[in-house]
Amino acid sequence: MDQQIKDLISNEIENNEVCLFMKGTPDSPQCGFSMVVSNMLKILEVNFKGINVLENENLRQGIKEFSDWPTIPQLYIKKEFVGGCDIVKEMFENGELVKLFESKNINIKKKN
Repeated sequence: MDQQIKDLISNEIENNEVCLFMKGTPDSPQCGFSMVVSNMLKILEVNFKGINVLENENLRQGIKEFSDWPTIPQLYIKKEFVGGCDIVKEMFENGELVKLFESKNINIKKKN
């Protein structure tokens, strides 16, 4: 992996508590899986940064190497790789995602 790409990925993860490497942007996802994860974060009203991997093919490949995870989207919370769409969706549905955000002191909208 290109050092420049590695640095770019590291910087995004370092500087954003919640980072979603996705296809497209949170407002205009370019794939269904990216849209699902983005929408779950929006439902919880989590402040997150969406990074569009489609803008840069090296980034698209680099994030897969960086995390050793073959698919996109990829969610990072406080520098920790959480997973892709299936994992995040399952965590969202069983309440683990909320607990993870709370354990990391990240503000979310509480369900009533």
